[in-house]
Amino acid sequence: MLIRSLVFYTLFYLGTFTALVLGTPIVLPLGSRAVMAVARAWGASVMAVHRAVIGARHDVKGLHNIPDGPCIIAAKHQSAWETMALLPFVPNFAFILKRELMWIPLFGWWAARAGMIPVDRGKGSQALAGMTEAAKKAMAEGRQIIIFPEGTRREAGAEPRYKYGVAHLYRDLGVPIVPVALNSGVVWPRRSFVQRRGTVTMEFLPPIPPGLDPREAFDRLQAVTEAESDRLLLVSAAAGDDLPPLAAARVAALRGA
Repeated sequence: MLIRSLVFYTLFYLGTFTALVLGTPIVLPLGSRAVMAVARAWGASVMAVHRAVIGARHDVKGLHNIPDGPCIIAAKHQSAWETMALLPFVPNFAFILKRELMWIPLFGWWAARAGMIPVDRGKGSQALAGMTEAAKKAMAEGRQIIIFPEGTRREAGAEPRYKYGVAHLYRDLGVPIVPVALNSGVVWPRRSFVQRRGTVTMEFLPPIPPGLDPREAFDRLQAVTEAESDRLLLVSAAAGDDLPPLAAARVAALRGA
């Protein structure tokens, strides 16, 4: 798996860099739709390389739960996998991402051209207001907002740390939330160079309708996402996947409950 991981990352970084360099003068002048189309194709190609080189299996479920129009897609975040795996399946996405990513040469230009929504985490409530205004503009264009409610990657099996900003978005935008459960950290662990064998499952769960009390929506989002993510860990364990230590500990706790 060390050799497979080395090959994958080499192909990933070389391929991404080449696409950015060659595509910047050609694609960026064509506008956001062209950028989005290339981003979706890039995400699909990276996932194909991941399956071929790492030997991982990918299983995406519940696509029928994605509304045709504006919504908030709130995804569990365990690895870099979902940042790319979501791209081919969300028709008109706008990621909420940390502002520092917009400073990366080439990548930041593409993200800005595609209308991604940067957030300055150091500005607190001011950042939340700016994020909401940018999200409203994206919604007016019929886009789906993708947010990772925990803000950063958490190891598979780790205690959840959802932030309330997603509830503010839900209240102010008046659209459904689509929870997304996954177990990507089983195969592509956070802060680990070496990936593992197994199946990555990502499931779009039934939408939480608009109009609920924000706290109720927030609690429901966390409850359903965590319950399904725990179930996916148990499925991985039953299939004999090589679980990272924290995920294995979580499985043991679930089985003992």
